[in-house]
Amino acid sequence: MKEKIALRTIYIVSAIVFVAVVILFNLPKQETIPGFVRFLPKLNAIINGTCSVLLAISWVMIARKQTAWHKRLNFTAFGLSALFLVSYIIFHAFGVETRFPADNPNRGIYLFILISHIILAATVLPLVLLSFYRALTGQIEAHKRLTRWAMPIWLYVTTTGVIVYLMISPYYTF
Repeated sequence: MKEKIALRTIYIVSAIVFVAVVILFNLPKQETIPGFVRFLPKLNAIINGTCSVLLAISWVMIARKQTAWHKRLNFTAFGLSALFLVSYIIFHAFGVETRFPADNPNRGIYLFILISHIILAATVLPLVLLSFYRALTGQIEAHKRLTRWAMPIWLYVTTTGVIVYLMISPYYTF
């Protein structure tokens, strides 16, 4: 019974976050943007970059059977990812939108990275939550099977988040 409740909670939380992000992109643009909002994309890139480093080190630690460090690093990356999500929601709640120039020769590369980032970001939350649940409940084999997919996707999402920021930031107009 506890398993069913946990799984339902994971899927409900994931769906709520997904719907919230979709709603954010349909909010009207704000006339004025508070000063602190202008720093949030850079903060998000810093958080994502930090998560990428933590996840890579975590991967090395588990390969070396350093489970205590693996846990600490993953909990830290998870906490930072939650902070990222809050910052991301705040930023997009103001309806800020920046488009990559249509005439830029790197637009195809940017769009490929952005679209793959968005699709995988939408799928990684339930994978991460489920892998944490499996680990915390002692279902280590199930955790290992799941993280074979979850960890590379999470690492890809955090890394491409930084790349997207670096590519789009020169075009910010706020």
